[in-house]
Amino acid sequence: MDIAPSPIPSRTQYVQEAVKHAILTGRLRPGQALVEAELAAQFGVSKTPVREALKTLAGRGLVVMSEYKGATVRTVDTAMAHAVYDVRLLLEPEALRRTATARAGLEAAGAALERSDAADDPAGRSLANRDFHRALYLPCGNPLLTRMLDELRDQAALVSAVAWQAVPSWEQEALEHREILARALDGDADGAGRALHDHIASFVRRAFPDRESPGGESPGGESPVRE
Repeated sequence: MDIAPSPIPSRTQYVQEAVKHAILTGRLRPGQALVEAELAAQFGVSKTPVREALKTLAGRGLVVMSEYKGATVRTVDTAMAHAVYDVRLLLEPEALRRTATARAGLEAAGAALERSDAADDPAGRSLANRDFHRALYLPCGNPLLTRMLDELRDQAALVSAVAWQAVPSWEQEALEHREILARALDGDADGAGRALHDHIASFVRRAFPDRESPGGESPGGESPVRE
């Protein structure tokens, strides 16, 4: 039986995935310039696929394109973090409730927790964290809900990567992940949804306090998290 060969990714897709990985693992820092000529030389391609890759990443909220400054890695501030996490709070717990109600398989979530425990650097933990959350909502049974959360996924990972640099709270989050998964595996849909809601809300409160809260930022100020 012949097996069809795996498709070869285009140059644009290759550059896009490499730059995204570097951003989400902290090798490219928020505010850092993304110079087309330098990236083209680094990846051994012309500037055209680099330009297209950066445009795609800008559309996904990871890169900012400026007529005068060129492309830079998106800077994370309190307003951006709260905007992203507000949407997660609205959508992700409901998706998990549906997953748990359907008794859908959550083996991928357990595997992601194991990878996170075994990771020896923040980059590995960050990637495993993304996989864990996606494994919770992917079997929810609503393709539109899944797609909406997928579209938010990269921006949420960028927020997490920046926050962990200032507030390395992954051990607490790992405990919360296990509680969330245990409730979902028990079929406790409401309990799993509440635990996930509390997990997301507490993370953003720790890393990006509300503007009006003591110790937070004043209106128009900058986030207490520093890149």
